[in-house]
Amino acid sequence: MRELVPGGNVALPGGVVTVRVPGPFDVSALVTDDGGKVRDDGDFVFYNQPSAPGLALRGDALTLDPARLRPGATRVTVAVSPAEPDTPLSALPPPVARVTDAGGRPVARFAAPRPGEETVLLLAELYRRGDRWKLRALGQGYADGLAGLARDFGVDVTDDAPPPPGAAASGGPGTGAASPDGGHGAHPPVPVPDHDGFLAAVNSARASAGSPAVTLDARLTSAARAHAGAMAAAGRLSIESRDGVSVHQRVVTAGYAYLTVGEHLVSGPRSPADFVAYCLRTDRARRTLHDPAYLHAGVAHVAQGPSGDMFWTALWAVPLTPDGLRRTVTDVVGLTNRERAAAGLPPLAVDPLLTAAAQAHSADMVARDFYSHTSPDGARPWDRAATAGSSRRTVGENIACGQRSPAEVVRGWMNSPGHRANILGPGFTHIGVGFAGGGRSGTYWTQLFGA
Repeated sequence: MRELVPGGNVALPGGVVTVRVPGPFDVSALVTDDGGKVRDDGDFVFYNQPSAPGLALRGDALTLDPARLRPGATRVTVAVSPAEPDTPLSALPPPVARVTDAGGRPVARFAAPRPGEETVLLLAELYRRGDRWKLRALGQGYADGLAGLARDFGVDVTDDAPPPPGAAASGGPGTGAASPDGGHGAHPPVPVPDHDGFLAAVNSARASAGSPAVTLDARLTSAARAHAGAMAAAGRLSIESRDGVSVHQRVVTAGYAYLTVGEHLVSGPRSPADFVAYCLRTDRARRTLHDPAYLHAGVAHVAQGPSGDMFWTALWAVPLTPDGLRRTVTDVVGLTNRERAAAGLPPLAVDPLLTAAAQAHSADMVARDFYSHTSPDGARPWDRAATAGSSRRTVGENIACGQRSPAEVVRGWMNSPGHRANILGPGFTHIGVGFAGGGRSGTYWTQLFGA
């Protein structure tokens, strides 16, 4: 499988290909000729007009059959926008396009750079060169939504007519089809009713430990349901299901960006009360249930086929906010300097350029699903520092994944000789810290040291 960067391209195999963009996004596509303009409004494929000749949109997957495209079509541009209206792409995990052939075999993967305030991102284009088709990674953003994108490509979208292209053909009487910028909100961020008494049982247990109540969140519940179903299908408990998706990735795919997340993966209990009682039996599970930091929860249980065994996923989370991220980074710096003080060393000063490079690396590890000091394109810590504008002569880096708090990650680094040597490096004078959640291992931490 080919990993692409913006501007990179790859030849596609003959026949049908599928572009899938998992996560809290709406996928859309525009069919054009070499001039970059659509022939008519039927060339705009999106959630309310999900097909055109040679194209079919099903959920997060766009399937292309080049041989069936309308005459004169030489290009298909794939775009993504937030599923929740009025949400900037910067508030969501960076979109990742996965391209497969007709047999489901991976062809290419493109992790887009994190957007700013754009509400639509041109992710990739599939285009014909001679008798072959290729794919090019893009990453170009639009701030004025699908309507602005459609106008640039020649789709007739009027400001005073909300129905989107094709609404008259696809919507019958009383359909009430939405406009391209109207969105359709897959998982609105509202509490979920406590139909089966799970929340009452949980909050009773938390109250007994002096912890505040949590509320159920629709996005966490959706992620829990997907993971419980995957475990039931496999017949085993696992952080990562057979399709290679971890429970942490399901959380951000459902649209919940987190600062901290915990999980209970359990089989056996038959009711919410039984589940809570089960979690209270062991110290580790009880600490998660009682953790006062958690604000939101989601739970689901799915029975496995003929056996009827019940598989549970419960998720506990603190949402990611700018203030929360700042506190997390500040705490890591403070704990690091505490260790240096205990060793008789001067504190490290925060360097904004090192911070930017560290944050970019944590986010990149999540977006491109890797864990290494060397990124997939070969960049090393000093390369990332230089790219961020730093001129530090000496650079060192610590990374970690899976730890759920600043105290846990700094403690882990201090228990590792190589990481400890960086923290207590007498020659270092500055530090930058990055944090990102949502990857396969849950949380990704980066410390970048400079002198």
